[in-house]
Amino acid sequence: MLKQTPLLEKHRQLGAKVVPFAGFEMPVSYKSIIEEHNAVRNNVGIFDIGHMGLIKIEGDEALALIQKVSTNDAAKLELNQCQYSVLCNENGGTIDDILVYRLPMSYLIVANASNMDKVLAWLKTQAKNFAKVTVGSYENYCMLSLQGPQSKVVAGKVLSLDLTTLKRNHLIWWKDIIISGTGYTGEDGVELIVAKSEAPKIWQMFIDEGVQPCGLGARDTLRLEAGLPLYGHEYNEETSPLEVGYGWAVKFDKGDFIGRAALLKEKETGLKKQLVGLEFDGRAIAREGYSIFDIRNSIFVGKVTSGTFSPTLNKPIALAFIDHKNGDSVNVEIRGQKIPAKVVAKTFYKR
Repeated sequence: MLKQTPLLEKHRQLGAKVVPFAGFEMPVSYKSIIEEHNAVRNNVGIFDIGHMGLIKIEGDEALALIQKVSTNDAAKLELNQCQYSVLCNENGGTIDDILVYRLPMSYLIVANASNMDKVLAWLKTQAKNFAKVTVGSYENYCMLSLQGPQSKVVAGKVLSLDLTTLKRNHLIWWKDIIISGTGYTGEDGVELIVAKSEAPKIWQMFIDEGVQPCGLGARDTLRLEAGLPLYGHEYNEETSPLEVGYGWAVKFDKGDFIGRAALLKEKETGLKKQLVGLEFDGRAIAREGYSIFDIRNSIFVGKVTSGTFSPTLNKPIALAFIDHKNGDSVNVEIRGQKIPAKVVAKTFYKR
């Protein structure tokens, strides 16, 4: 049985194409993925991200638990701030990539929908090593994401707030809603944590203001242009945050944490693979799992993790792991043909 967010009926009323995703019924698009993509790049769009996992960690040892299980340094978080971090296993592989919020009475972990049950169970297991901490889920709350250069102006208008000074990775409270300067599109944006009972009303307020609803299709093309990893594609339990290029979120000097020894060894001995960007001149799209070869000697060097046609750049792009870089070009096997691609930085688009 697929789960549903509180907004499923709203999506159907808007004519969304609904598909199974991470155990939920989710909208993939409403009209056109490109139209939704461009709305976010040029103006503003709204996403239902009610499938994301929300986990509460509280008690006197809440911070100690977070420091033990995550790679970033949560001790540096001030009240009403959040940070990107990674949960690793002992081998340095990624259990999930997360956001950690420091709230007045607890910490909030935002986990990927596909990993929610796994992460919650794992955190509860790790919490047994601490006497004064409890781990549970925010079952009555969900998230909305407003993204685009006009997102703060529009959100401020709808909610009667001045959000223009809200900084990235900071948050404010409006009634019982948490508004954070976060997102997954490469654009400015705000994300709202709201009571599930209130979510349809809040969603409709933005729709009535003319904000473009956006589905999973645009979310994927936007995050790919921004070079942002997606769990199950770029991240998995055999891939470390160093290999994905997120070494900045690994703070070796904060003290011991799960996976630290393995990551430190990896840093010292060198990465077995690295995440890169690929750009193509033609129209052929490299999809997940496609093989990559050295353009000079046809030796296999890696695989594509995500690929799409970039509406902003008007060309196919992809993220890929390669085990070594020999020049600035590779061949990607697409439907039996080896198509040349330029190796570039994984961030294709910057606001």
